[in-house]
Amino acid sequence: MIPLSYSLLAAERPRIGLVLSGGGAKGAAHIGVLKVLEANRIPIDYIAGTSIGAYVGGMYALGYSATEIETIMMNTDWTQGYSDTIPREELSYRNKGLRDLYNIPINMGYSDNEAKFPAGLLRGQSMSRLLRQSTNLVQEFSSFDQLSIPYRAVATNLETSAAVILDSGSIVQAMQASASVPGALAPTVIDGKLLIDGGIANNLPVDVAKAMGADIIIAVDIGSPLVDKKQLNNTIDVLSQLSTMLTNASVIRQKQLLTKDDILIRPQIDELSTTDFSIMQTALLLGKEATQGHLERLLDFQVSEDEYASYVKDKQWKSELWRQELLQPVIRIVIDNDANVNETLIRETFDITVGENITTEKLDEGIERVYALDLFERVDAEFNDTDEGRVLTLITRDKSWGPNYFQLGFSWEDDFSNDSIIEVDLAYTLTNVTANGGQWRNELMLGYNKMLATEFYQPLDPRERYFSRARIEFSSTHLQYYEDNALYLDLIQKVYNAELGLGVNYANGGSIELGGLSEIGSVSNDTSESTDLDYTSYGAYLKFGFDDLDSINFPTSGNRFTLNMYLRHEDYQQSSVQNNEDYSLQIEADWRGAIRIKHHIFMGIASFATVDTDTFFTVNTSELGGFLNLSGYHQNALFGSHKVFSALVYQYDLGRDMLGLTQYPLYLGTSLEAGNVWQQRDAIDLGDLIYSGSLFLGTDTGVGPTALGFGFTNTGEQSVFLFMGNIW
Repeated sequence: MIPLSYSLLAAERPRIGLVLSGGGAKGAAHIGVLKVLEANRIPIDYIAGTSIGAYVGGMYALGYSATEIETIMMNTDWTQGYSDTIPREELSYRNKGLRDLYNIPINMGYSDNEAKFPAGLLRGQSMSRLLRQSTNLVQEFSSFDQLSIPYRAVATNLETSAAVILDSGSIVQAMQASASVPGALAPTVIDGKLLIDGGIANNLPVDVAKAMGADIIIAVDIGSPLVDKKQLNNTIDVLSQLSTMLTNASVIRQKQLLTKDDILIRPQIDELSTTDFSIMQTALLLGKEATQGHLERLLDFQVSEDEYASYVKDKQWKSELWRQELLQPVIRIVIDNDANVNETLIRETFDITVGENITTEKLDEGIERVYALDLFERVDAEFNDTDEGRVLTLITRDKSWGPNYFQLGFSWEDDFSNDSIIEVDLAYTLTNVTANGGQWRNELMLGYNKMLATEFYQPLDPRERYFSRARIEFSSTHLQYYEDNALYLDLIQKVYNAELGLGVNYANGGSIELGGLSEIGSVSNDTSESTDLDYTSYGAYLKFGFDDLDSINFPTSGNRFTLNMYLRHEDYQQSSVQNNEDYSLQIEADWRGAIRIKHHIFMGIASFATVDTDTFFTVNTSELGGFLNLSGYHQNALFGSHKVFSALVYQYDLGRDMLGLTQYPLYLGTSLEAGNVWQQRDAIDLGDLIYSGSLFLGTDTGVGPTALGFGFTNTGEQSVFLFMGNIW
């Protein structure tokens, strides 16, 4: 029950509605407005907001003070809301490898005889997390009138262009729908409607606040002005201008509803960016300044200290009602899943059980684990509070561009001496072809090296812990032989390969696979038929891997270790040599680990390979040469049956520490390296180690690494390297 004293006092004064417009990062100005209103004991009875105005207004309606909203908003990294990329370390072992290879982040599918794409550049997953962290684990409301202050958010119906007034349900969803910039963020679906940024239909919802019962309107307009023709230089500028036209047209209509008794506050924020969140403190101060300019009129609505204290107490009382529900345990977990994904996998990955008192951090971790399966477009959660306790609903939504997907990879390398090496990788994957989530992937690599493959990956249980894998592949690869770091022979190896294996995903970042393989291959030289070599082999393999690196290219944390063992029967046939048959055991071990100390990253690399065979020759060799792989040599300039290599790499995050870059790092790095290869086991001598080093400048972008550097060795070899795309 509302305290009687407040009800009586409120009935004797005009009811005040606060209207907050959209404006992106400039929305911090709204906090400045609220601070002045609070300092002068001006109560707010209704709130209506659009976009960032819906966020700030929603927080205030929940019962947060202006200072609390400032603390939350200023300590939130809003740039995270503009990337839905799953961190590499959270992906499964298999998906890590696929992302490393297919490094171009396209979201493109094909089904029903048409190509499909997402409805926005971003899915809204990260933005939803930021909003959920701001509002805490608040329940769904049957009416937003139940909040500390009655509240409405305004969105736009993408289908009809009409304004949609959100007055109940999930306040997080309401905030996100109101701020879903069309084309950038995928529409939010509420009650079957595709909802986008409310600024298109109504960026200053004066009419909404009046309909709620407000006698007096305090409207805050932080919309962007139109720019002159000198600033309209490209397509993006023109589209932004058109969006501003639509937004401003709605504001003009709403301003016409204001009377002489209402107050319109327009902070001087025209020169501020809507997307640069570093300007928020400036916007807040400008909001305070503009509100101070209207203080004489605002004081007409000032109430006594006793009445304002009663008003604040009433807000806190209503807020406490939903805050108390946060302490209740979860009595039931409901999975609302529209994707063709086994519910057992979702529940076990979510890893939240009935009876727990859930924190925001624990819920976010569970949601992100499910999202990291990379099977869903969005993963969200909502609470419904009952007399018995909280009901948690986990909502998983299928990828709208699925269920069959394209993947694209690209790499380019140049050492300014030999030809550039360019490779393009393309894959088309059919998913959910079996009840347990089987995948059929078809791969094509074009460029310097070529490959065509088909692979069927079959999880053997609903949790997808056990799996089988079958793969058939044809590849054509250059085998380049160097002398004194200069190319003297370029052979072509063509291989038909088949693998069949069983494995277990023993951890999210770890996998073990045991299987059999068969190869039919040839090595040829177009200039001399006498060097042609045909061979066949068959045998068994064991593959072990663990990987929790945050980046395969320029890692700053984690480790990656792989151990591959192959037992083969090899049969070589050459026109000038009798047949050679023998069994061989090949062992390959690689480790890479990194640790970050502020802006300094230290990385270690170690690799070992050997082939135990009595034949004079094997095609299963290991190579050294290239970036961070004896950097003074050209890529794969050294080859042999036995290899040892180690490196210590230091990277200084120059971009973030000195240049103020936030989206991508810029590393200034150096390395110390040692290693060599040997053809015969009895020739191995660690005294023959070659020592190498490098200096490089590189960055790790959303499409893979780019680096420019210089490598050198103690034996006098030198190389300059430039590369981009996947290199490992």
